Amino acid sequence: MAEILFFIFAAVAVGAAVGVVVSRSPVASLLFMVTTLASTAGIFVLLEAHFLAALQIMVYAGAIMVLFLFVIMLLNLGHEYQRDIRGNVAVIMGFAVTGLMGGLLVRQLGGGTAGLETNLGPGDAIDAALLEYGAVGAIARPLFTDYVVPFELTGILLLVAIVGALVLAKKAS
Repeated sequence: MAEILFFIFAAVAVGAAVGVVVSRSPVASLLFMVTTLASTAGIFVLLEAHFLAALQIMVYAGAIMVLFLFVIMLLNLGHEYQRDIRGNVAVIMGFAVTGLMGGLLVRQLGGGTAGLETNLGPGDAIDAALLEYGAVGAIARPLFTDYVVPFELTGILLLVAIVGALVLAKKAS
């Protein structure tokens, strides 16, 4: 069941990421980005990284997306109104996919204790890391040792995005 959920979350994340790039409206692009971040949080839940999933929702899908929305509103980028999401079929499909993902996630997390006896491998490693380093250390140690290059590349990518937004804002005014 976890593999099915993973592939669903991954497909939604990739599809929404493509929607961010090809969307004509900045607000629709922002909503696709929120969908991508929510799917990533779902993958974190499947990996039993509930703290990272909560941070993903609160920090990225919450605070940063609200900031992006305010920047879009202040720059007034959406002059002409064009709907990216066509008709009611997309809304119905969105609700259906969200319901399916939610149902599978509830079944995976709250489906009883039958799957807990067979899935002891990753949990033991996480428990050992929590006992040895604490909650913050268990997250920080791999982040700043094994994944330091992707972490720094993400920071550079965000810096480039900010510079690009400033250049676009300068040209628009």
